[in-house]
Amino acid sequence: MNTQVSTISQHPFNLIVVLGPTASGKTSLGVKLAKQFKGEIISADSRQVYRGMDIGSGKDLDEYGATPYHLIDIVDPGYEFNVFEFQKRFCDAFSVIQKKHHLPFLVGGTGLYLESVLCQYQFTEVPINTALRETLASQSDEALINRLKTLNPNLHNTTDILDRERLVRALEIAEAETRSQKPSVDLPTINPLIFGIKWDRAVLKQRITKRLKQRMDNGLIEEVERLHKEGVSWESLHFYGLEYRFVASYLKGELNKNDMFQKLNSAIHTFSKQQEKWFRRMERKGTTIHWLDGQADPHKEALEVIASC
Repeated sequence: MNTQVSTISQHPFNLIVVLGPTASGKTSLGVKLAKQFKGEIISADSRQVYRGMDIGSGKDLDEYGATPYHLIDIVDPGYEFNVFEFQKRFCDAFSVIQKKHHLPFLVGGTGLYLESVLCQYQFTEVPINTALRETLASQSDEALINRLKTLNPNLHNTTDILDRERLVRALEIAEAETRSQKPSVDLPTINPLIFGIKWDRAVLKQRITKRLKQRMDNGLIEEVERLHKEGVSWESLHFYGLEYRFVASYLKGELNKNDMFQKLNSAIHTFSKQQEKWFRRMERKGTTIHWLDGQADPHKEALEVIASC
């Protein structure tokens, strides 16, 4: 196969997706393929959207080189970025890339974000409902959770039930969606070619631990400390992912450094299993994923799949 594809129209797909658990090598593969196929990367990572959250979110921007990327460093910490906004911004980026006759690459491991695009979730844009919020204010968290589950039995983002403010907002959205069937985003027609990177569990655990050590050495603790000094609360850091949550606990004196590392390392291993479960669930629901062997040559395997399309 040629190392550069001159046109996109010869292929049946208009989007290449590279997904996988944390530390699987998604960015590296995505960048290699994008360079060969005149592509631009759209990040599907719920934390890389935040400016200044570089080490803990694993942006690895040095890997991109001259490859254009989207949905990285687009909002400040404290901004409540969600799957609805991701979907809107994905559509904008997808359109921009296509107008340049480039090939969009959706690269990341946030299952909800990936599914919102691949399964064409329909969302409704919802303004603040002051009257509803006043009604909900006197109700217990348990009552609100039950009400949300009644309105949305297939609740995707369970983190919404862990925080009162997020719970109220989720209810606000769910109530509005029951009243309106008109989607707020005009989703493009996509014909995706989806790659997933798989690893032997023991090897992936080693990769996760090695990468965490590197991030600690490269200033992860200092990054979290800086974010807090710049005004990001400990409570907010809790919701920005495992690295920020556990390092914040260390900086507050709740954990010593060794315990923080061990607990964080274990939590990331568990998280990677949850990601793999999510991808398997996507397959059961009809999403076709071409799995590549991370321990072999996933780049070569991907090229072989593309050539067969």
